[in-house]
Amino acid sequence: MSKKAIVYINQFFGQLGGEDTADVAPSITEGQIGPAMAYQAQLDADVTHTIICGDNYMGSETDQAVETILRFLEDKDFDIFIAGPAFNAGRYGVACGTICKAVSERFGVPVITSMNEENPGAEMFRRDMIIMKGGNIASKMRKDLAEVVRVANKMLAGEMVGPAADEGYFPTGHRHQVFLESGETAADRFMKMLRARIHDEPYVSELIVPKRDAVPIAPAVRSLKEARIAVLTTGGIVPVDNPDHIQSASATRWGRYDIEGMDRLESGVFKTIHAGFDPAAANADPNRIVPLDALRALEKEGVFGSLHPYFYSTVGTGTTEKEAARMASEIVPLLEKDYVTACIMVST
Repeated sequence: MSKKAIVYINQFFGQLGGEDTADVAPSITEGQIGPAMAYQAQLDADVTHTIICGDNYMGSETDQAVETILRFLEDKDFDIFIAGPAFNAGRYGVACGTICKAVSERFGVPVITSMNEENPGAEMFRRDMIIMKGGNIASKMRKDLAEVVRVANKMLAGEMVGPAADEGYFPTGHRHQVFLESGETAADRFMKMLRARIHDEPYVSELIVPKRDAVPIAPAVRSLKEARIAVLTTGGIVPVDNPDHIQSASATRWGRYDIEGMDRLESGVFKTIHAGFDPAAANADPNRIVPLDALRALEKEGVFGSLHPYFYSTVGTGTTEKEAARMASEIVPLLEKDYVTACIMVST
């Protein structure tokens, strides 16, 4: 009996449209649509169904989207589930990771996807599944899809998938005991690495410790009564027309908004454009995210010296560390220029 595969793609690659259809609910179609046709041509399996879901819908109605798709699959016979490739499309990458993880947990079948290293989904889900290292734009589709197929065919054949460095996927953090055909022992490999290090020759450790940016703890504010405080948020609070066009997820933009003379943020004047939570409460009272009303009360009581006349806003969901660091480097000089003593970072 031939193997069977099911493919998940977003609204764009599902040929439904672009951002105008990003809110479409999941659907399942018998046969192949978009990239599923290329998978059909290369996989050692028949792609029996294509699932399409809008990126915004998966991001804002995650539980409903996942449960709908899992119901689609309950009566389907399939041996592997494939999502993407997602390139550097943050919402798409998170969607691929989300549904692959759910399918793996519910049905116990192999899952695989592909993303660029800057896609937030890669870091979020690499420990849960094999995510092939892909290109940053859709023009890399042919190459990325071929790499997915290469490893997917190993899974379908029941073959062992090799180490991340050999196969081209993001390290999962899982270590497996392997006996080499050469008979070389760990002691042998250790001595080779030690010899290379002594002679300043290149080598690759078998236990690579990832490097992380260490953010030092800021010194305490010496005198809160003299401090100038600024408020920043990753909760997506913006004027209702979103003048800086900040994205609702995987943000690369931020905004600075004047609050001088305001005692609170008014509903209908400010709103949230964050796609990661229900916006109803924040839109009804934006001070739930940016607590200008509480800060003004404390300022009038003399708890701190003064409030910086602007607040700064972006969206945190899916935003990469690289983009966050860049935005911070653009905001900090503005805070320094106004002699801001400390910042309050408000999330959701």
